[in-house]
Amino acid sequence: MMKPLPQDPNRPRLIEVDAETAGQRIDNFLFSRLKGVPKSHVYRILRTGQVRINGGRSKAQQRLNEGDVVRIPPLRLAEAPEAGIPTPWLENRILHEDEDLLVVNKPAGMAVHGGSGLRFGVIEGLRAAREDARFLELVHRLDRDTSGCLLIAKRRSALRQLHEQFRGEGVDKTYLALFSGVWARRRQVVDAPLLKNVLQSGERMVKISSEGKAAITEFRRLEPLSGATLVEARPVTGRTHQIRVHARSLGHPLAGDERYGDPSLNQDFRRRGLKRMFLHAATLAFTHPRNGREIRVEAPLEPDLQDFLSAVRPRA
Repeated sequence: MMKPLPQDPNRPRLIEVDAETAGQRIDNFLFSRLKGVPKSHVYRILRTGQVRINGGRSKAQQRLNEGDVVRIPPLRLAEAPEAGIPTPWLENRILHEDEDLLVVNKPAGMAVHGGSGLRFGVIEGLRAAREDARFLELVHRLDRDTSGCLLIAKRRSALRQLHEQFRGEGVDKTYLALFSGVWARRRQVVDAPLLKNVLQSGERMVKISSEGKAAITEFRRLEPLSGATLVEARPVTGRTHQIRVHARSLGHPLAGDERYGDPSLNQDFRRRGLKRMFLHAATLAFTHPRNGREIRVEAPLEPDLQDFLSAVRPRA
């Protein structure tokens, strides 16, 4: 069982590795417990032998075993990145929770994690709201402008098993999306490999390319609207920006998509009340990592998107 950490910053910390943490690399173990400490500093204390496992020095890639005792030297932490995060409302957006995992209805405009100039994201917010939580890690990711079901593991064993499901075909995800323009087809499967590029600005751009990774998305028409089409998108694979790029390949980029969409159409959508990209992770179904039961979670469509749909529905 994990021993409580000394609060005195001038004393080393001794942590006993439990079964849940066993198998983790020591560098990742330290990252999860030294919030606010730069990664470069974590690697430095490893390299200089200040971190000890059972009294001996360790390398960054060494994996921990149950019962190992990790010594962490005294460190003066930077101000916690969670300070000042408005977190209570995140708890009100939890759709499902048990002892192994939780699913939150992520709001649009909030990243799943901090970084690249962002002070915090969903995972930092949850950790700040649950200071006693021993483990909270993202199982997958959603784009910043996408709302809906986001799965988070509360145990390392659950994280490993859920990652295996996401890599295979054990997870069923459906999204509600709004195509720009009128889409005449009822259903179409897009099978087009995607190649990810990082621009000099650090912005990620994805394009269809034979050199890319396999990507398949199933689209199904739900409702024709005024100048747009509500569709259900089911990504069979999970590539970056997959739904957005595949929608554009059909000649119907997502409404409000500033990166892959049509600027003139987006401007018209804004005038009509759409303030962000219309993409919502509506359902998430997977096998529970502990008991094998099927878990199916639904996230209601956000009020701003509901209001926009009402505004663009043809009047009788």
